[in-house]
Amino acid sequence: MSSLAPLTQLIDRFQQQTPIRASSLIITLYGDAIEPHGGTVWLGSLIQLLEPMGINERLIRTSIFRLTKENWLTAEKVGRRSYYSLTGTGRRRFDKAFKRVYASSLPAWDGSWCLAMLTQLPADKRKQVREELEWQGFGAISPVVLACPRCDRADVNATLLDLGAQEDTLLFETTAQDVMASKALRMQVRESWNIDELAAHYSEFIQLFRPLWQSLREQAQLDPQECFLARILLIHEYRKLLLRDPQLPDELLPGDWEGRAARQLCRNIYRLIYAAAEQWLEAAMETADGPLPDASASFYKRFGGLPAGAGLVSETDTAD
Repeated sequence: MSSLAPLTQLIDRFQQQTPIRASSLIITLYGDAIEPHGGTVWLGSLIQLLEPMGINERLIRTSIFRLTKENWLTAEKVGRRSYYSLTGTGRRRFDKAFKRVYASSLPAWDGSWCLAMLTQLPADKRKQVREELEWQGFGAISPVVLACPRCDRADVNATLLDLGAQEDTLLFETTAQDVMASKALRMQVRESWNIDELAAHYSEFIQLFRPLWQSLREQAQLDPQECFLARILLIHEYRKLLLRDPQLPDELLPGDWEGRAARQLCRNIYRLIYAAAEQWLEAAMETADGPLPDASASFYKRFGGLPAGAGLVSETDTAD
C-alpha cells in the first residue's frame, strides 16, 4: 500500500473495475514508459511493474497473449525468456493515441472544416469508418455526414486506406470563415460531440487527481515506485478521456471548459513526478541486451518540455 492516501485510493479504484482492464493498462505502460526506452522489455519486468496495481501474474500473461493475438505486441525468445515489443501496427496506433496526450498545445483554428460523406459505403463498412473517424475528432452532423473543424488530412487518408474505404468516402474541405462560432454552430457542436457528457468526465478526472497533486507537492522527497504508479494511472485515465475528446477549437467550446483545467493538472503532475518514475523504471525493467536504454530525445519534449532535475519539490513549488 502506498504512503500517499490519494494514490492508494486511485489504485483501489482501478482494482475495483469489473473486469480489470489489464490489457488497456499494458498499452498505457508501453506508450508512456517502454516505447521511449527502445520499446522492448522482458515479460518478468512487466509482471514486477504491474503487480503493485493488483494485477496478478496470470492475468498479465493472459493479457500479453491477447495483445499479441490482436497484433499489438510481438514476442522474441532469448533462451527461456520472452521479450515483448509493439508491432509496427501497434506503434502506429500508439502514435495516433499518444501524440494527443503529450502535445504542448493545439494549433490555432482558421474556421475551416473537413466533411466526410459516407453515402457510397455499404452499411457495415459505414459503421466501421464512422467509428474510426469519430475517434479522430469527427462529429456526426447526420447519419452519413461527419465533420471535423481541425483534422490531419494525412491521418484521415491513412485511416480510410487501412479500412479499404478511401475510394468510396467523399471528403470536402470548407474555406476559412470570419465568424467561427455562431449560436447555431455552437448548438450543433453540443449535439454532435456530446460536450456535456465529456465535461462531466473531465470534472471527475479533476476530482480524482487533484488530491494526488496536492499530496505530491507536500513530499520533501518523492518515492520512485509511487511516482511510477501515479504516472501510469495518470496517463491511463487521461488517455481514456482523450479517446473521447474530439479536441475542438476553443472557439467552439464553453468558456469554462473543464478540459483545459484537466490538461493543466495532468501536465503539472507529470512534470513533477516523471524523473523519479524514470528511476524506478531503470531499476525494474530489463531488455534482452541488459539495462534499459536511455529515453529518446522526444520523451523530454512531452507537455511542452520536461524540466531537468524534476522529482524533488522546492519551497517555491509548494507555495500557495
